[in-house]
Amino acid sequence: MDEPDDSWIAATAAALLAAEDENVPVEPLTRCRPGLPLETAYRIQAATVARHVAAGARVVGYKAGATSKAIQEQAGVDEPDSGVLLDNMVLPTGSTMHRSVLMQPRVEAELAFRLGSDLHGPDVALEEARAAVKEVFLALEVIDTRFAGWQITIADSIADNASCGRVVTGPMVPMDAGLDLGAEPLVVSVNGTAVATGEGRAVLGDPLLVLVWLAGRLHRFGECLRAGHLVLAGAVHASLPLGAGGTVRAQSLHLPPVELRVR
Repeated sequence: MDEPDDSWIAATAAALLAAEDENVPVEPLTRCRPGLPLETAYRIQAATVARHVAAGARVVGYKAGATSKAIQEQAGVDEPDSGVLLDNMVLPTGSTMHRSVLMQPRVEAELAFRLGSDLHGPDVALEEARAAVKEVFLALEVIDTRFAGWQITIADSIADNASCGRVVTGPMVPMDAGLDLGAEPLVVSVNGTAVATGEGRAVLGDPLLVLVWLAGRLHRFGECLRAGHLVLAGAVHASLPLGAGGTVRAQSLHLPPVELRVR
């Protein structure tokens, strides 16, 4: 199959944005283009993000996805991906979200960071990544897909901004040098009933390694992680369906809880 040209990438980005605006899913890209290269998928993602920015949105960070075995097995993938966080996607803890604004939402609890200094790839050391973190917090990521039925490949997900719909941020606390994020236990509850658990080490063995991986991936596109960026490390458990009329809460041993109400 021929490499997609710029016009196809632009048309695909426009179709994904239309699907989002109209709340009507479209056919996965890899149905008509099997073997779609991941680099091409990232170009589609960049084109959709550029259109959002042109319309007034602001880039505030990145998300890593499929960083745990639980998510990789659930999604049928074997490597992480990443997406871009825009300011209009981010909600503070305690927010109420109407389920109808998304198409097929699911929810994940994650560890997340706010950076205090830039991180440039491709050879970021783990201690350099830790030193760059100013604050750490719990987050709920509401994932969604503009493709029908979640029957997608990693290339489809990447093109669709790594399936990121909304991000709910918990209170941010200073990064404690003694905090072992790998051992941090997370518990997710819906309407007061625990439904999922996981530890930070489920994410690449150490959630700080997400910063190393992401800095390296961005470097290939001439980009980097910037001071002030938010970074989601990825779910520590398999994603959960998100229904209306409930309250989702994530809590852990050392970090403040995060909560989302769904109507």
